[in-house]
Amino acid sequence: MKKLIVATSNPGKLKEIRNYLIELDWKLQLKPDTLEIEETGTTFIENACLKASKVAQALGEWAIADDSGLTVDALKGAPGIYSARYGKTDRDRIERLLRELGKADQRQGQFVCAIAIARQDGSIALHSEGICPGEILTSPRGMGGFGYDPIFYVPQYKQTFAQMPPDIKRKVSHRGKAFEALLPHLYKI
Repeated sequence: MKKLIVATSNPGKLKEIRNYLIELDWKLQLKPDTLEIEETGTTFIENACLKASKVAQALGEWAIADDSGLTVDALKGAPGIYSARYGKTDRDRIERLLRELGKADQRQGQFVCAIAIARQDGSIALHSEGICPGEILTSPRGMGGFGYDPIFYVPQYKQTFAQMPPDIKRKVSHRGKAFEALLPHLYKI
């Protein structure tokens, strides 16, 4: 069984990634809390590669990392790579985004997820990116999910991420699309 270090200290993220990799015979493990990686990249893929590489090098193990966020066209791509730092809480982040978007008619945006897998020496073995286009609502809808999910509306499904059943969200989300692109290659590692 191959060990794969998930470049996060968040057990929720570990569980989420495990759900995407359930078919693989890999043991997933969180990175140590003491190992901090500064996200200095200017794109989602740069940050995912940076995190995977640094964790793999530090621990001498295979590592996987993702970087994701919401980009809003009317805000010139903001919050983008700063999505998690757009406020202290999910509520703060949503309120700030809605305030900055105001009454704009153009409310298109997309969730983006980049995933990278690094070998034990830190070299990147694989990476992928998934994008889920949608619209930003004027107020939250739904109780599921986290982050910007209650205001991210997917017209094709007529629901926000927060309203979607988990299996549908996993399939259509940016993260789901990134893992879908990556999965066929993981069997070869």
